[in-house]
Amino acid sequence: MARPVTDELDWREFLDARDLPAFDPRGLRRVVVLAAHPDDETLGAGGVVQVLHAAGAEVSLIVASDGEAAFPALGQADRARLAATRRDELTAAIVALGVDPEVVQLLGLPDSGIADHEDELIERLDELLHDADCVIVPWPSDPHPDHAAVGRAGLAAAPVEAHCWSYPIWTWHWLATDDPGIPWQHAAICRLDDDQRTRKQNAIDIFESQLTTGPNGEDPIVDPAMLTHFGRPFEVLFREPATVSAPVDRFAGLYAAQEDPWHTIDSWYERRKRAVILACLPAERYRRTLEPACGIGELTRQLTTRSDHVIAFDPVEDAVLRAKNAAPSAELSVTALPATATDHPVDLIVLSEILYYLSDEELQCSLDHLLRLLEPGGHLLAAHWRPWAPEAPRDAAAAHRILRERPELDQIVEHVDEEFLLHVFTRR
Repeated sequence: MARPVTDELDWREFLDARDLPAFDPRGLRRVVVLAAHPDDETLGAGGVVQVLHAAGAEVSLIVASDGEAAFPALGQADRARLAATRRDELTAAIVALGVDPEVVQLLGLPDSGIADHEDELIERLDELLHDADCVIVPWPSDPHPDHAAVGRAGLAAAPVEAHCWSYPIWTWHWLATDDPGIPWQHAAICRLDDDQRTRKQNAIDIFESQLTTGPNGEDPIVDPAMLTHFGRPFEVLFREPATVSAPVDRFAGLYAAQEDPWHTIDSWYERRKRAVILACLPAERYRRTLEPACGIGELTRQLTTRSDHVIAFDPVEDAVLRAKNAAPSAELSVTALPATATDHPVDLIVLSEILYYLSDEELQCSLDHLLRLLEPGGHLLAAHWRPWAPEAPRDAAAAHRILRERPELDQIVEHVDEEFLLHVFTRR
């Protein structure tokens, strides 16, 4: 029985009605794109590759298999010939996209059996991805088992400091627009100019082995209906956020390498943010203030001028030692949320640049603990950088939305600018 498919006109109507944010390639240094088979990268990310290359990123490509099992009835010799053809097509397609074919690495895993070699793939990718600051994989829920396996393996092997994105392929053909499993909340759109669209189409056309009838008269793997999904003037990517809290070792390494890794003393962003934080505190003075993730204590020092007693903590010992010099009157300790370093009630909690780094479970547990300490009528201030940090399970907007949804809190102050969000809440 033929599998139901979704027409491209349905997708275009659906996508045109959504206000998807733009994919931003700026600042990415080394990007690695993963594919299960030769042609996946061109169909799903051929435009993104060009956009990244034009933005100055060093782009490389890792292809897990040679795609030799595209036509399952082929014997061993014919499969070998098909594998060679697809490798040649890939090289020519990469050139058509304007990228050096030397950046392509073929791993030679069995086509249609990558899931059986997932552990091996992760092990190989651990080394190949170690210095990438962005990893782009097939969507791990794409309805093709090889795509899903490469997506899972790529995310498992990606460095914690790398931004991770995924691209769908068979999703467009085999899933419906209202499929609840598609993560639209993490989607972004990468628009292509006319030249990039032309280059992508030329690259797609090179894969004749997939676009034409098979050796034994089989239907094309990528038929005309499927192809319509890849002629759009844009591509869709899904951000693949971290699912666990950012590891303390990541931050410990930063503090070991630099006295002030976040430039809290000399950056205008940090100095301005602290000024806005202090200006937005509704009370002139507080009795007891709690500041998790205090870093080297620059904000802590200023909070001591507004509070009788400040309790501050950070999970990195080097940061706490420096904070003790910056704010000697504060009570400081090496502690990590969801622990709170105190059981005493407080009338002010300041959460700066921390909530987006916590897993869903640890975030809710942390808020449970913090709000038990916050006295009725006390204030909670949250301030977070708006761009999505690669180690973070969420961005500032999502973190503050969770705060607004807490029934214990009423929002009383909102500050939104292009760099950070700030909200102040009163404890009911």
